[in-house]
Amino acid sequence: MTQELGPADIEKGRKLFAGEAEFKAGASSLESLPKSRLPEIAFAGRSNVGKSSLINALTGRTRLVRVSHTPGRTREINFFSLGGRLMLVDLPGYGYARAAKTQKRGWNAFVQAYLGTRANLKRVCLLIDARQGAGRFDEGAMKLCDEAAMSFTIVLTKADELRAEAQARALAKAEAEARRHTAGHPHVMLTSARTGAGLAELRAALALLV
Repeated sequence: MTQELGPADIEKGRKLFAGEAEFKAGASSLESLPKSRLPEIAFAGRSNVGKSSLINALTGRTRLVRVSHTPGRTREINFFSLGGRLMLVDLPGYGYARAAKTQKRGWNAFVQAYLGTRANLKRVCLLIDARQGAGRFDEGAMKLCDEAAMSFTIVLTKADELRAEAQARALAKAEAEARRHTAGHPHVMLTSARTGAGLAELRAALALLV
């Protein structure tokens, strides 16, 4: 199911994401989270799912978020201000096999606390590789959102690497997954940071939350 967005919505999203974007803060604990009243959109997903590439593509930047080729490198929650109107939040990647168990538990505790206590957090964009579909770590992230009563939208990445028929199957599967969760938003976004497919629609959908 795709969200019905009109030309006015697309233009609103374009203007919002065309604004100045800058890194504001990195936090490794609840105490170090920046004090801000800006609405926040958080991006979560497995290590190397393409979070950094997607955020860069959404803002039209190439180096706003550093793209790491080493899975599990990001340990902090990073905050990026978008024109002083919206905060984009890059959550640490999860599911990296070589991460120590203590680090995995720490990720769960810190991120769950952030999801459950951040009053200005409006939505979590849960990124899933369209080629692979949701795995057990993605399921765990969805359950964290359920427990925190924080709405999430599934955003399928790397859609350009699938043919149209496979894209349709991936979309239907993700929609079914979202329906199984109390916090799941019914509209799934199909995107490609490389080709720009779906980015205008995602910008518009997120702009509606501001």
